[in-house]
Amino acid sequence: MIIPGAIWGFIPARGGSKSIPLKNLARFGERPLLDYCLLAARAWGGFARLFCSTDSPEIAARARRFETEVYPRPASLAEDATPIYGVVAHFLRDLEAREGRVAEVIALLQPTSPFVLADHIDQCVKSLLADDSAGSAQTIVACPHNAHAYNQRLVVDGKVRFRFPEERRLAYNKQTKPPHYLFGNLLVFRSAQALAQGSLFPEPSLAVPISHPYEFDADSPEDFRLGSLILAHGLVDLPHLRQAEL
Repeated sequence: MIIPGAIWGFIPARGGSKSIPLKNLARFGERPLLDYCLLAARAWGGFARLFCSTDSPEIAARARRFETEVYPRPASLAEDATPIYGVVAHFLRDLEAREGRVAEVIALLQPTSPFVLADHIDQCVKSLLADDSAGSAQTIVACPHNAHAYNQRLVVDGKVRFRFPEERRLAYNKQTKPPHYLFGNLLVFRSAQALAQGSLFPEPSLAVPISHPYEFDADSPEDFRLGSLILAHGLVDLPHLRQAEL
C-alpha cells in the first residue's frame, strides 16, 4: 500500500569500500562524508522518515546521532557489484511486508554527493508532486564541452576515432552541438513506478538543473583532495553545515 503524499529519504551507505576504507565515514573537509547528506536532509525538514541503509555498525551509530532510522542491509546486498536499485527495491518490499505500506515518494541521497542542498531536495520533490504523470525527478548539470558525447573518442587497436563521427562532422564546435547533461546529485522517484519499471529513474523523469560544482562526486582519494579544495575556496555554499555539531 502506498501512503499518498508521504516522502521518505533513503541514504545507501555500506561499510565496504576499496578506494577508501570505510569511505562514508572518512574525513571530508571538517567532518565525515556521511554528515553532508544527513544534514541536508534534516535542513529540508520535509521527510516523514529518513532511513540509512547500511551493513556497518559504525555508520549506523553516526546516522542515529542525527536522528536517522537505520535499516540493516543484508550482506548479500552490500557487495561491490550490488546495484542500488536492488538495495532500494528490497527495502521497499520488506518495509511494505512488515508495516503494510510505504511512502509514495522516495528521495535517494547518496553520501558521495556531499554538495546536495535542502533547496535541491525541495525543487525535485515539488516538481515531481506537481506532475502526476511523472515517475521521477533528478538534478542535472550542463555537460562540459570537452566531455560532450560528440567529442568522445574510442580507441580500437591503439587507434583513436570519434564515437559519433557523423554527428561530430555536422556539429564540430560548441555552438552547433545540442546541449547534453550529466546527472547532478539527487534523485526523487515514486515508489510504485520504480518497482513497476524496475528502475530508480522511472519515466518520464523531470529535469531539475543545478549549477557546477554542486554535482561533485566524492569517490576516490583524488576526489577527496579536490573536494577539500572546493570547500576551502568557498566554491559551494552549504548553509546546513554552519551550525551543525561535529
